[in-house]
Amino acid sequence: MHPDTRLVSQLQAIDLHMAELEKEVAALPKHIAVIEKTLESHQRRLEADGAALTANQKDRKKFEGDIQMHEQKISKLRDQMMGAKTNEQYKAFQHEIEYLEKEIRTAEDRILELMTESEALDGNVKKAETALKEEKQLVEAEKGKARERTAVDQTALDQIKEERSGIAKKLPPSTAAAYERIRKKRNGVAVAEASGGRCSACQITLRPQYFQDLRRGDQLMFCESCGRILYYNPPVNVEDGTRLAM
Repeated sequence: MHPDTRLVSQLQAIDLHMAELEKEVAALPKHIAVIEKTLESHQRRLEADGAALTANQKDRKKFEGDIQMHEQKISKLRDQMMGAKTNEQYKAFQHEIEYLEKEIRTAEDRILELMTESEALDGNVKKAETALKEEKQLVEAEKGKARERTAVDQTALDQIKEERSGIAKKLPPSTAAAYERIRKKRNGVAVAEASGGRCSACQITLRPQYFQDLRRGDQLMFCESCGRILYYNPPVNVEDGTRLAM
């Protein structure tokens, strides 16, 4: 294999690994954003349940206040009814008392309904509070793992970039430029193996003479179809692990 081909092969392996690490580093904040968004939706649900419970309690207090007010009015009306001078006045007081008693019954019925609703709302709030507390702990733990993973990936990236820089310096400028140009054009894959007389990237059959020249490994060669830098690895002798000369 030509020395430049060996170097660009190493460079591509590093670049592909870097791309994986960079993708992971970029994905971690998005992952955190998703779980935080879910947590926020549960927080809003808890707030809504809490607001409904507060409104329920407020309505109950209002009806209880109405009952107390009606009872006070009835007491006064009974006192006034005792001093009624005519039958019409007596009946008027009586009708007013009956109306207020009906309002009290209505308020009492509504209080019973609100108490039933309150039990369900209170249960929802308590369950939501417990679930939210547990979820917050899980989210914080997940964020901690993400920060640790990001730090590990970033350290690995820094080390790999240093290694890449060392390899890139060994390449002739023309080879380095060709590699970068092809890599950008071919979605990060600038180097491909020639296997079975074909380019493993585009699967186009190589010309016999071209394949023979590639096997000699005395020059940097490019696929005549896709333009990628080609390399050839001779088959391995399974008995002793040596490369076969073909």
